[in-house]
Amino acid sequence: MPRRLHPVELDFPESAPVRLVFTGDVSASPEAVYRALAEDVTDWPAWFDAVSSAVPTRDGAGRDVKLKGGVFFSETVMATDPHERYAYRVDTTNAPGLRALLEEWVITPTAQGSRVRWTFAVDGPAPVRALLRLSRAGLGTSFRRAIRRLDRRLARSATS
Repeated sequence: MPRRLHPVELDFPESAPVRLVFTGDVSASPEAVYRALAEDVTDWPAWFDAVSSAVPTRDGAGRDVKLKGGVFFSETVMATDPHERYAYRVDTTNAPGLRALLEEWVITPTAQGSRVRWTFAVDGPAPVRALLRLSRAGLGTSFRRAIRRLDRRLARSATS
């Protein structure tokens, strides 16, 4: 059953009870990474294993995302700073216990391509917060795998 979460703003990661941050490097330019994150939303399942479908909604102002295992999120896109940042908050979900969730992807240029920082900011009751903290390693592994797959995907598309 879908539940509505608290609407949060872009500053939520600064005060979120749980803030998980992961970084990874890709050889692609910030422009290519941003395009993959913010514009090619339906392609997320091709590089992020946990995602089974991602569909832009409301003319790009939102997204509907389904994860493998049946969790879904209806999201509002909060920031689309070309080549720099893509952020969204979850408005409704069937995931139990969440009160608020905002994800932010920040892209910075490097000498070899781009550095991608993913911030996963969450609020929920104490047991949910503890579970998320314990899940840090698994989320980190999922992120690193996704970044490697995204890097390979963008490298292939650059040579095509």
